[in-house]
Amino acid sequence: MATSSLAFPSLHHHRNLDTPIIFQHRRATGVHLIKATKDSIPPLSATSADTAAATTTTTAAATNLPLRPIPGSYGIPFYQPLKDRFEYFYGPGGRDEYFKSRVHKFQSTVFRANMPPGPFISNNPNVVVLLDAKSFPTLFDVSKVEKKDLFTGTYMPSTELTGGHRVLSYLDPSEPKHGPLKNMVFFMLKSSIRRVLPEFETTYNELFDGLESEVAQKGKALFNDAGEQAAFRFLGRAYLETNPEETKIGKDGPKLISTWVLFNLGPLLRLGLPWFVEEPLLHTFRLPPALIKKNYNKLYEFFESFSSPIIKHAESLGISKEEAVHNILFTICFNTFGGIKILFPNTLKWIGRAGTNLHTQLAAEIRGAIKNHGGKVTMAAMEQMPLMKSVVYESLRIEPPVALQYGKAKRDMMIESHDAVFKVKEGEMLFGYQPFATKDPKVFDRPEEFVPDRFVGAGEELLKYVTWSNGPETEGPTVGNKQCAGKDFVVLITRLFVVELFRRYDSFDIEVAASPLGAKVTLTSLKRARM
Repeated sequence: MATSSLAFPSLHHHRNLDTPIIFQHRRATGVHLIKATKDSIPPLSATSADTAAATTTTTAAATNLPLRPIPGSYGIPFYQPLKDRFEYFYGPGGRDEYFKSRVHKFQSTVFRANMPPGPFISNNPNVVVLLDAKSFPTLFDVSKVEKKDLFTGTYMPSTELTGGHRVLSYLDPSEPKHGPLKNMVFFMLKSSIRRVLPEFETTYNELFDGLESEVAQKGKALFNDAGEQAAFRFLGRAYLETNPEETKIGKDGPKLISTWVLFNLGPLLRLGLPWFVEEPLLHTFRLPPALIKKNYNKLYEFFESFSSPIIKHAESLGISKEEAVHNILFTICFNTFGGIKILFPNTLKWIGRAGTNLHTQLAAEIRGAIKNHGGKVTMAAMEQMPLMKSVVYESLRIEPPVALQYGKAKRDMMIESHDAVFKVKEGEMLFGYQPFATKDPKVFDRPEEFVPDRFVGAGEELLKYVTWSNGPETEGPTVGNKQCAGKDFVVLITRLFVVELFRRYDSFDIEVAASPLGAKVTLTSLKRARM
């Protein structure tokens, strides 16, 4: 199985990414020329300074963009990274303002900066920042950038947190184990496809029953905790044909995972504690893996016990049982559960804030399509829900669940923004802050707004700029790239989440608060569908 598109074929879009398109949103007043983001600049040759200079001149001339030195500096070692880290986490406006202020200062969406965590966790915090939709895709091109040990950026968590193994997310496609491990994940996806729809319906009906009862009794219900229990229950049923709550792990799964994720991502997180607590606790020194070894072993034992078909397939690919289990655990708990933990509350937040007019339209579209397909939720029925599909893509665009992307330049090369061409040297770390790239005003009308029907009809042409999966939405994962193996799975289950919500309810009201990962959403009313 080469890509997950074999498991989820109806989610793919076939577009020519090299052809410029003219797109006009039906609510917009202007027509915008959308240029393809694929980089057509030839790489610089490292064999001759004269050839490199000639290529640089030719590249700048061919694009009609000025060749510009990368603005910004890294400042005084040790001191400046600490200062920048404090501004990133605790400055007014948070990390968005950290980047926005530098765009304004340098008048460029490409510049040099320091990225957390810095001292003493990261040896080198220096990065070249890419913040627009034209330069950002450089990070997906594995012929230009290396991805080895860069999943979390300028530092890598201890392998003690993953049983002593470098799991798939930290491997570059050029490494021998990358292909077999990604094929194992594709097998997981393919073997689960028949269970996804029925198990999702069962699990999320259980979730909504509980939330509805709590709202009726208490006047409100926190979505996140119950939603995380449902997510882990669903993933166990879909991938492993097992309800985790009926095993030794019981209802402890989400708590065990969240603690483990904190030990992995702590240097990048803001928990809302006073800075003088967070800085030494999370951002200056690593949390000792030994503190959660017992909890991690509980997760390992669960996946070892209930992943036999996946383990058997992995062994046929030359992967040891132990390495397979650690990778299955990471894929389901970190990648998939972690993604749902962020994405579902965020989706609920954006739809809730959009109001009853959108709710009414979604309910009518979803129920009508289901009725036309025998009263059941099917892949074919969901293809007849263009507004629902657009809402899911818009949620992924406006607040991508993975905000930070990294890659190390494999050679000297040129990178284009909308306004200039920049020379990057071999070995330099490239960094992209995805929420800026997917809200690029030179690509999207009203980029800061949640526009539910943005991707309806001709708007589908913009899907190549939706890149939450470490690649364009119009492309798919392969063993030769780093695009999320479960890209189509995530889109599918987010669609199912919206479908199940509006099968059941006409509308709902929410309250939203900040959270270290995603949004904290409280339901204050659920208006049952009128039958």
